[in-house]
Amino acid sequence: MSTLIVLLPPRDPAVPSQEWQLPELPFVLLDKTGRTQRTGRSALALLPRANTAVLMVAARDLLLMPATLPPLRGPKLRQALPNIVEDQLIQDPQTCHIAVDPQALGDGRQLLAIIDRGWFRFICDAFTAAGHRSLRAVPVTRCLPQAPLADTVASVSEAAEAHANAHADAHANAREPVLAAAASAATALPGVAPVVAPDVPPGVPPLVPMVAAVLGAVVPTAPALLLEGAVESGVPRVELAIARGAQGEGLAAPANAVNATLGALAGAAPVSLYMLTELPGNEPGGAATSPARLAAHIHGASPLPFEQLARRALECRFDLCQFEFASQPWRLDRATLRRLRLPILLGLGALIVAIVGANVQWLMLSRQRDAINAQMTELLLTTFPKTTVVLDAPDQMSRQLQQLRVAAGELSPEDFLALSDGLARSLSPLPVNGIAALDYHEHRLDVTFKPAVKVDADFPKRLARNGLSGAIDSSTGKWTIRNGQ
Repeated sequence: MSTLIVLLPPRDPAVPSQEWQLPELPFVLLDKTGRTQRTGRSALALLPRANTAVLMVAARDLLLMPATLPPLRGPKLRQALPNIVEDQLIQDPQTCHIAVDPQALGDGRQLLAIIDRGWFRFICDAFTAAGHRSLRAVPVTRCLPQAPLADTVASVSEAAEAHANAHADAHANAREPVLAAAASAATALPGVAPVVAPDVPPGVPPLVPMVAAVLGAVVPTAPALLLEGAVESGVPRVELAIARGAQGEGLAAPANAVNATLGALAGAAPVSLYMLTELPGNEPGGAATSPARLAAHIHGASPLPFEQLARRALECRFDLCQFEFASQPWRLDRATLRRLRLPILLGLGALIVAIVGANVQWLMLSRQRDAINAQMTELLLTTFPKTTVVLDAPDQMSRQLQQLRVAAGELSPEDFLALSDGLARSLSPLPVNGIAALDYHEHRLDVTFKPAVKVDADFPKRLARNGLSGAIDSSTGKWTIRNGQ
């Protein structure tokens, strides 16, 4: 199955829903073996078709938060989710789509992803109308590389050491909780909230390494700005996606303030900074938004190829298309009906032709049947003019001919003499005096052989050569001889 992976731009809050439009989108097309077939940037209507489309949702459009969920499933859980998150939202929770991460966090809670329902519906409907039937949507923060394990252990060790040195008198053996905290935080990544070992002092906060990625310059989504590039003069604003374990966030910041912003957000936690490279449309010699120009404002960023980001989206199991947005490839909508219109019309036309052809052939055969019946009736009346009623011409003709043979003294093939003559010619090599009884009734001959006589296997064949048919009754041992014609 081929897979199309697309990176979506964030929603511009200043643009009303009536003016929402999608710019050209970067994509990667993989075949069923996972090999890259195409990469590029294209308008939505010109994106290549695939069996599955994976959408990487911008970090600024999502709010990821952990919550304790009631033991509900399906529609009941969907109705309860807005009440669970209403205290954490400024927006009306009824206007938000809330998805649940199938993988639970370490403390029994589950991660929720909250996105504006109107924007998410606009994206799903746009891709469905473009012919992409099977959709998956994943948070782009889940597609970022994992934090290095060495940084995780070192950060927790430094925090525990600082706490141990500050309280050396009260905690003389604080060195042991250092390793326990480091191991606990290391096993908590990725996707699970950090769990502090029980012997770690309460004052040691669990540090989660931060993974941040610069995903390029801010893409304008207003219709008037779609054909315009980023600001050529001044410092461009860039999209930041930040992952803290299973949780994540996004923001837009000036390129020259990225390092300071991440330092303020991370605090004592280590930061791994990446910059998206090899993005279709952002060639090195391009505008001020190319990675080479942005690198002049951002320091310490490691390259993150776009294809690597896209392939990590395939590993993400957190599908935002849940509840009413669940993928239903079998659903027939207007776009599907438009594509299937020609095959449906061809099928209906073939069905009509088949029905008409079957009826025409039935009419032709019925006429031939009537003509043959008329010929047989005419032949019967011509041969036997005294026939007053014709019900079954072939059967009446056979009975009339049989009556003529009997009146002329001819033997019927079913008479006793005819059957016994054929039996006599079929007995050899059986002895003639081997017959114990011979009965004739209802145009058949019942033959009983003596117990000492063994009937050979070729006896039925000899009867058939003489125009007879024979069968043995296993219960009585009698042979029934009939006319075989």
